Amino acid sequence: MSWVANVMISTDHADAATVEALSHWLRDEAPRREQPGVVGVGSLRLITGPAALWGGAKRPECAVWAGVLNHADLAALRNRVAAAPWREPNAVQLLVMDQEESFFRLWMIREGSLEQYAPLAPSEEGADFYRER
Repeated sequence: MSWVANVMISTDHADAATVEALSHWLRDEAPRREQPGVVGVGSLRLITGPAALWGGAKRPECAVWAGVLNHADLAALRNRVAAAPWREPNAVQLLVMDQEESFFRLWMIREGSLEQYAPLAPSEEGADFYRER
């Protein structure tokens, strides 16, 4: 059985080494949700760069990494991102969509603190979130 979280992180290009260190931590040291003593939940991969092709005639001009994490302790991930030695912390954007969620949550560092910016509501738990069920 797995519990999947989709994760993307966008940073300034100067912070590539910090994201690589985060990816190694995710692969080798990150704690698993509700599995004390078990570590390793996945990794991140750069999805932008010279060879990246998205829709449109131009190439992306941003630095974005993505990964699918298995049984990740997302609070530990947020704490690790908040404590990382970012060169440009105001450029860090962490997007997380946990299993059974329908949209990404956006986290950004402001004044030294990782804060959720969007969306805060509505929640998938609300009776009126989905039009039809």
